[in-house]
Amino acid sequence: MLNVYLLRHGQTAWNADNNRYCGRTDIPLTDKGIEQAQLVNEQMKGIRLDGVYSSPLQRAALTASIATGRTVITDDRLIEADFGQWEKKIKEEFVKDDPASWEHWITDPATARAGVTGETGLEVVTRVDDFFSAMIDQHPGGTILVAAHNGVNRLYLSYKLGMPLRNYRQLVQHNSSITFFTLDENAILTLEYLNTKLL
Repeated sequence: MLNVYLLRHGQTAWNADNNRYCGRTDIPLTDKGIEQAQLVNEQMKGIRLDGVYSSPLQRAALTASIATGRTVITDDRLIEADFGQWEKKIKEEFVKDDPASWEHWITDPATARAGVTGETGLEVVTRVDDFFSAMIDQHPGGTILVAAHNGVNRLYLSYKLGMPLRNYRQLVQHNSSITFFTLDENAILTLEYLNTKLL
């Protein structure tokens, strides 16, 4: 059994700007984002971790570092989804420019390419699932913390819970809030809590 503390990174300026889409753009945390990660550090005190992992983007890696005070191992499989032509825009902007691509994505993100040229939902969950399968083998019976992103986290959780990927937006993950789940030896996920404050 693998125990996983899953974080979305702390706030960035683009999160604060009407959730401007920030896929692969490597922007820093805001002061508030750093404070959010520090609060996670308080919540995680006394919890033994066998490893700390993160997306290679600085907003996730710094969140993991502050939250745990530990060395962070970055892994490209945890990087945020490639949002293609939606990158750097807010939803109202790109839906106005190309409503058909948004409709295709929300109807069938498994096969649609985000922002026309980005990743499909299936491509995202395949790489994230590969990461967690490796963690089951690497940390049997262990506990890890993983810091990643809103898109990849929600798509992965939807997939592992047997939800159609089109429902991924019904899962909400706040900046630096703790989600905890287990993965058994068959990689079956049990979600124990979502967006929880441990204190």
